[in-house]
Amino acid sequence: MEKTRLAAIDVGNDSLKGIFGELDHEIQIPNIIARDVEDRPVIGLEELNNQDPLDGIHIRVHSPALYENNAIYRVGHLATRSGNATELDPGSSKSEEDQTLVMLFTALALDAVHDENKNLFKHSNKVVEANYTLGTGLPLREVKEGKDVGYRSKLLGSVHQVEFLVTPKYQGIKVNLKFEEVKVYPEGFAAFINLVMDNDLKIINKDLIDKRIIIQDIGGLSTDIAVIKNRKVDDDRAQGFNLGVSESLDAIREEIRSKYGVELDSRSDVVEIITKKNDRNHIMVKGSRTSVHDIVDRILLDLAKKQYRHLRNVWQRNSQTEIAYFIGGGSIVLKEYLKGLNNSLDGYNIDFFEDEKESVWMMANAYYKLIADFARKNQKEAKPEAKAEEKKTVKN
Repeated sequence: MEKTRLAAIDVGNDSLKGIFGELDHEIQIPNIIARDVEDRPVIGLEELNNQDPLDGIHIRVHSPALYENNAIYRVGHLATRSGNATELDPGSSKSEEDQTLVMLFTALALDAVHDENKNLFKHSNKVVEANYTLGTGLPLREVKEGKDVGYRSKLLGSVHQVEFLVTPKYQGIKVNLKFEEVKVYPEGFAAFINLVMDNDLKIINKDLIDKRIIIQDIGGLSTDIAVIKNRKVDDDRAQGFNLGVSESLDAIREEIRSKYGVELDSRSDVVEIITKKNDRNHIMVKGSRTSVHDIVDRILLDLAKKQYRHLRNVWQRNSQTEIAYFIGGGSIVLKEYLKGLNNSLDGYNIDFFEDEKESVWMMANAYYKLIADFARKNQKEAKPEAKAEEKKTVKN
């Protein structure tokens, strides 16, 4: 049996977050891709190999799961410098977009060629044969529509190849990806697991385990609201909305461009401006520090009102809820606006994660806990079978 490596990957609308192995490797890549040609211009290959591979991801992806097979892409930071970069559009389904799979395969390939994993997988003639047990997730809305089944089947049973083209350190290496197992979890349930359990799925938050909870996960393109009752997601009450922060970030970016002539490369650049510790809501215009507070406040307050309206509607239908948690990258962007609205309006018992990394990485952490638990149980079940097979062989 081939050696398999654990991978937990959250393909978020803003960025991909991946956790690998025995928690020994993490990857975060902006969720941006751009179609490209095979020979992108680079000045000096020696200089190229001194760069961080994450800053120069240039790949060809071959997979039967893709609508556009064998295409060449710039991915992540490199794509932001391209005129034809694409970020996921509002209303799109994560499970049906090539971009989701391109990001997923990229992260796995980067882990497979990581220096620490040189002896983990079979190598021959610059080809790496990598096998993974994957835990990932989809928005509640897509899981309720049954799209998780098709998404999982796209990944299983096929070989997916990532070829590194003009990428620092990895140029010319091909990675053949196969999956031992794929688990696709609903995001709301994963968030609950992360709130109350440790990496061994032991309860660490006893105060929360039996409470009625609302978890409002605000992403880039969508918002999932999970209602937790009796330690599980109430499927009938769980809801997903095509309302995230991406449209608002695009509106801020466009208004800054229109008013000040300043081009911001991506939504991530906008997020940095509105969340940085110093000089928040300020940009440089022709070398002068300039406030964009009025633009940001007007657009984000409007979005926060829509998000708060969803919370109110769900809470009214679940009147015995004890606390609501706002999670996800969007909750960081909207936190102060939502707190202000709640203080002046209903005064619900709401909470945020002060540790911004914990909030952003919550889904990846949850998928890791779940897939690691699955792998442990699978290993235990396999051992008695192996012993029985060994006895049978001895008898024969």
